[in-house]
Amino acid sequence: MVKYIVAIILFGVIILFHEWGHFLLAKANGIRVNEFCLGLGPTIVGFTKGETKYSLKLFPIGGACIMEGEDEESDDSRSFQKKSVWARISVVAAGPVFNFILAFLFAVIIIACIGVSKPVIGDVVENSPAQEAGIQAGDEIVKINRKQIHFYQEISMYTLFHDGDPVEVTYERDGARYTTELTPAYDEERGGYLYGVYAAPGYTKLGPGETIVYGVWQVKFWIQYTVRSLEMLVTNQVSFNDLSGPVGIVKTIGDTYEQSLTDGYFYVFLNMLNLGILLSANLGVMNLLPIPALDGGRLVFLVIEAIRGKRISSEKEGMVHFIGLMCLFALMAVIMFNDVRKLFL
Repeated sequence: MVKYIVAIILFGVIILFHEWGHFLLAKANGIRVNEFCLGLGPTIVGFTKGETKYSLKLFPIGGACIMEGEDEESDDSRSFQKKSVWARISVVAAGPVFNFILAFLFAVIIIACIGVSKPVIGDVVENSPAQEAGIQAGDEIVKINRKQIHFYQEISMYTLFHDGDPVEVTYERDGARYTTELTPAYDEERGGYLYGVYAAPGYTKLGPGETIVYGVWQVKFWIQYTVRSLEMLVTNQVSFNDLSGPVGIVKTIGDTYEQSLTDGYFYVFLNMLNLGILLSANLGVMNLLPIPALDGGRLVFLVIEAIRGKRISSEKEGMVHFIGLMCLFALMAVIMFNDVRKLFL
């Protein structure tokens, strides 16, 4: 039971931070916020402060910052639709941006606590592509095909998303840089292409300035990971069954919590933050997709309005978002069914 409570809390914090972004920018632009809530469905508990009702809903799988005149006509001078297009763009974009900010804060905390896994080679597999290319233990990978490498995870990600592609690797050894080419070999046991290298054990502690910089790179890594995963889904390189909704996410968080307990609560804390980076960056990217009803879909209409200098009919926009919302609900129902089905496999 504890693991599910932890999962719901982490999930709730990420959603709450997203909605908080909308809330703060709405207030900053003088927009009336009627309700700020965590969860969906019937209200469990709530209170009103000033003009805004703050509430906790029954189902902890979402949240909302409900603004006056956001989806309907309103004569209130402080309604969403009465504000300039750039004010509205800032309010809509704030949710995803705040997700990236939260991911950054989580990354900085983790790096400040344990440091980073630098892209230093700890061991090279005998007769592997890396050994044949001349790479040795102690070498630090700095570039793969002109892509700058900052920590070891990026090597693994590059291999994952470039199955079998020959690569140009730049590495440092004794202060000098060398460039070599290698072609990953398929490993039947692991079911993927590998370079044949292992990370050096341990983490490198960083100073305050470097911690902040590496925090940015860590968020960039997870954004790229999410985008590339979506590309693989669209191109049928991964199956629909690999998608997870709230049920699957809660299960993953709960399982990670249980597995981390054997190492102590400090590692539980770090692993929860690490999952938080992935989920928050993922939510930010997904909400920026140009899909009706999502923040990205709303931004498309606002950008078109900014370019043409004229607002699109609210009825037409509302219909598009309504259709998008119904499609999203249908997709979520299918994903949730798939999540529940996988629980019993």
